[in-house]
Amino acid sequence: MPQIYLDNQATTRCDPRVLKAMLPYFSEHYGNAASSSHRFGWTAEAAVELAREQVAHAIGANTNEIVFCSGATEANNLAIAGAAQAYQARGKHIVVAATEHLSVLDCASALEQQGFSLSVLPVLKSGAIDPRVLRDALREDTTLVSLMLANNEIGRVQDIAGLSALVHEFNPKIIFHSDAAQALGKIPVDVKTLGADLISLSAHKIYGPKGVGALWRRRRPRLVLQPGIVGGGHEWGLRSGTLPVPLLVGFGLAAQLATDKLSEENERLRNLSELLLRRLQDALPGVKLNGSLEHRLPGNLNLAIAGISADTLLSDLPELALSTGSACSSAAGKASHVLAAIVDSARARSSLRIGLGRFSTQQEVEEATGYIVRAVKALRA
Repeated sequence: MPQIYLDNQATTRCDPRVLKAMLPYFSEHYGNAASSSHRFGWTAEAAVELAREQVAHAIGANTNEIVFCSGATEANNLAIAGAAQAYQARGKHIVVAATEHLSVLDCASALEQQGFSLSVLPVLKSGAIDPRVLRDALREDTTLVSLMLANNEIGRVQDIAGLSALVHEFNPKIIFHSDAAQALGKIPVDVKTLGADLISLSAHKIYGPKGVGALWRRRRPRLVLQPGIVGGGHEWGLRSGTLPVPLLVGFGLAAQLATDKLSEENERLRNLSELLLRRLQDALPGVKLNGSLEHRLPGNLNLAIAGISADTLLSDLPELALSTGSACSSAAGKASHVLAAIVDSARARSSLRIGLGRFSTQQEVEEATGYIVRAVKALRA
């Protein structure tokens, strides 16, 4: 029996249109984009620059502000370590939130081991960052603030425009970074509106290929970064290495498709999420939503089901592809640090993350609801 896929915050299926666009660049158009002396290289370079235009257009940016890399984890590292090291003469204090992705938290912790000072902000029970707490954390030696736009576990959407304005009002020289890997293609992402200096993106969260992403870097006024990978000067010297042309072609088209009909897809996913939540709560007492219902990614539900162990429930649901938290946390064998920041340990242990996406259907939602209800009742009995 095929599983119903409900883990779209972990990764998404590659859209067939994206796959079709990529395939020729694995075969007949196999040139190196840095080869400037023949048509194979010219064709590859043209494909890369089209992808750069598509990604830039999706976030309202200029093409020369897009730095391609292997994904949002590398983009986060390039942004945080690159900015902190480049501007450490200004100060060595970094601010992040407790609910950030591990690629942000671990990078910041590594910098702390190198002599930087780190402040980790608590969040409200809704997952929101309290502006007053952020303001109190800022210091004269604060160099970098990194706060994600949309959370990968509880789907919380932060007021990044307001938070970045607060930071820059305190000190215009503080660099503001935002991890927008989960936000692109799900909510509007506009670099001019957000007010950030650096923004991380990922292709495999928007029905594109794994292994490719981008960092948006503000160019005016010019922002300097310590290079992440050296050895050839690719991507303006910030990220050397032969560009993966097929993956970039897929990333570009995925970004275009994800933003073409954003509002219609958001409404569809919100309706499906509300249907699933309503039916579970009608059938099962003790089903509670973690985080905010209003300020949430449209396809995300993080649910605590009283009286059960989420790990046990997952083992009793072979029909469904679900998770208890981020894929990175699962791979590391760690409990969810995001849930630990907003709920008690008992509630965290009873929580599931459900991620609906482009290929989710109402029939799948109804079937999934039935499987969950039966499994929960059996465990409670």
